[in-house]
Amino acid sequence: MALKLHGPAISTNTSRVIICLHEKEVDFELVPLDLFSGEHKHPHFLAKNPFGQVPVLEDGDLTLFESRAISAYIAEKYKETGYDLLRHQNLQEAALVKVWMEVESQQFHPAIAPIVYQFFVDPLNGVSPDQAIIDANLEKLGKVLDIYEARLSSSKYLAGDFYSLADLHHLPYTYYLMKTAAASLINERPHVKAWWEDISSRPASKKAAEGMTFGEK
Repeated sequence: MALKLHGPAISTNTSRVIICLHEKEVDFELVPLDLFSGEHKHPHFLAKNPFGQVPVLEDGDLTLFESRAISAYIAEKYKETGYDLLRHQNLQEAALVKVWMEVESQQFHPAIAPIVYQFFVDPLNGVSPDQAIIDANLEKLGKVLDIYEARLSSSKYLAGDFYSLADLHHLPYTYYLMKTAAASLINERPHVKAWWEDISSRPASKKAAEGMTFGEK
């Protein structure tokens, strides 16, 4: 039975899981969800995730939510197929993957998410982007990316000289950021830019990007 992934491909969190599924070469069924009509707040979806957020993964009688937890589950369950995103054969490398996964969720995401929200989500609600929010978080994100630039000057990827789930988790929000003037934050840091061009050009990333159409007319 194929995995069922509930959520719109346009969503950053859903696309994070989609990229992981493609990297692991796992068949799945994408069950579309209309966020703009509030379908994720309907009882049938809240029964799967009481927090009303996408995506939700159904694997037989197991139901999971939270995209980072889902992607880690997929990478672990299907460790014998596709690309090894967790470095199962090397304890030290696996530990570094977990460190940089935490950095993404605790440092990178809180800075970049408000920027993407202001550029892409608020306008859909008829609200003009708040430049003060954008500027404050651009400053935060710049400081995080300075640390990334230093890290990536000595290793090709964040956890080492190997692509991992730590890099993958950055893809969706950075993809949308690169469609804005704030792309300069990436482009002006040569090692970060090279890293981004590398991870975004992977076949799994390009496949998921086909559905990431926020801001396109």
